[in-house]
Amino acid sequence: MDETDRFLLHNSGPTRLVICLPTAAGTEGQASLQRWMEMGETHFAALGAQVTSLPIGSRAEAENVDFASQIEQADLIYFSGGKPHYLYESLVNTNAWEAVQKATLRGAVLAGCSAGAMVFGAFLPDLGSFGLRKQPAFGILPNSHILPHFDRLLVWRGLTVPILQALLPEGEYVLGLDEDTALVGKPGLDWTVMGRQSVSVITKHEVFTYTTGNNLLLPGASSF
Repeated sequence: MDETDRFLLHNSGPTRLVICLPTAAGTEGQASLQRWMEMGETHFAALGAQVTSLPIGSRAEAENVDFASQIEQADLIYFSGGKPHYLYESLVNTNAWEAVQKATLRGAVLAGCSAGAMVFGAFLPDLGSFGLRKQPAFGILPNSHILPHFDRLLVWRGLTVPILQALLPEGEYVLGLDEDTALVGKPGLDWTVMGRQSVSVITKHEVFTYTTGNNLLLPGASSF
């Protein structure tokens, strides 16, 4: 995802200060947290950014005021993979999440992979039961359920899409992100597909697929 991340850095703040948060891997032990932190630092440093990984693996650590202060100064905040429900519960209504919100109001970029992308939706899908339960997420994209690794699910496309559509209430949608693919933009404005595969937007009645370079307006954008 080098090209995508270079684009994000170019459109972030002047200091190109990146904060990586491995929180989603907090239940996997210190070794996993450290691995995610090192991957983030190596990746963004190679792209010319200043980068710091913060060892926030629990809700208690998310209340650390020093960590929150560093997050608030970031130009790009990156959430790693792991467990999306744990990530949300660890950050919601904490000093760390308040700092994320302050940083984005100032113009910082939010990005994430896997679980780190799922929490940007309005709801967290339950992949274990293949359901769309009403577990809340941060709601950066209202009315959405974000599914990463979507190309893996589409091995069974004939079953996957009809099941998702049957589960979707009117007015909500699934955003399916294939691996090595990103959707870049701002809520209420156009979004652009970047990467090597595609992005799917699934509503109750329709399915739209977009590939690299395509621009799109997400459902309900006019009400953002």
